[in-house]
Amino acid sequence: MSDWFEIVDEDFQRVLAPDSELSCIADGFEFTEGPTWYQGGLVFSDIPADTIYRWEEGSGHFVWRRPSHHANGNTVDGEGRLVTCEHGSRRLTRTEQDGSIAILAASHRGKRLNSPNDVVVRGDGTIWFTDPPYGIRPEEVGQSANHVFCLRPGAGELTPVASDFSMPNGLTFGPDEQVLYIADSDPSIHHIRRFGLTREGGLAGGEVFATIETGAPDGLRVDAAGRLYSTAGDGVHVFGPQGNLLGKIKTPEAAANCAFGGPEMRTLFITAGTAVWATRLAVSGR
Repeated sequence: MSDWFEIVDEDFQRVLAPDSELSCIADGFEFTEGPTWYQGGLVFSDIPADTIYRWEEGSGHFVWRRPSHHANGNTVDGEGRLVTCEHGSRRLTRTEQDGSIAILAASHRGKRLNSPNDVVVRGDGTIWFTDPPYGIRPEEVGQSANHVFCLRPGAGELTPVASDFSMPNGLTFGPDEQVLYIADSDPSIHHIRRFGLTREGGLAGGEVFATIETGAPDGLRVDAAGRLYSTAGDGVHVFGPQGNLLGKIKTPEAAANCAFGGPEMRTLFITAGTAVWATRLAVSGR
């Protein structure tokens, strides 16, 4: 694909390698989401198709789980287990080492979750996920707000850590895990907020870090230098640690999510509409 990037700031030159190019590695899907590097390959969701696919270098993609309960976001925990937001079943699950599926959360204060969307695991084992009401009717909404939840190891109950979002979506920790970025995908808001973590394990701050002008922010990732990668209506927007736009990686369809993987975690995989794209960068991600 030609003309696939846009440089806004010279620091974006440090992101691209001399041989960087954007290529489609899989297509023909309904709506791709939830990419994550898992056991030496990429897994990603096709939400309407009720399927999680797996892609491997040299082999292409194949069905990994069907039905997936309309899985959305995925991530991997510190023990190498896949943690999944199940959009359809309205629960958070974990794939154990033996392949069995454990339900981590399905309700809060006796009421069903709304629609778990995206998830990240911190080094201390805490699981953080967003719970907007996408895909459910107003009368089916179970929660009093569209929370960002934290599930602490051994805890039997979820802890809401943010409740003032309209449509909380993608989230990611900074390289030192002392900062948490959360996207709000409400079209009238379309910004990313930055929080600090308190000693008690809660969130503080929450100022607007960056605003997406094309479409809305969705999936988020960071690289080792603290640059933030946010999917948007025209691809992936890359921001410096202070929130300044550095450049864009453009995709033919709106990008929904992205993830680093491959050797040295230097390949950025992007789920965008009906396809999955990949580009090898000069930086590594997490």
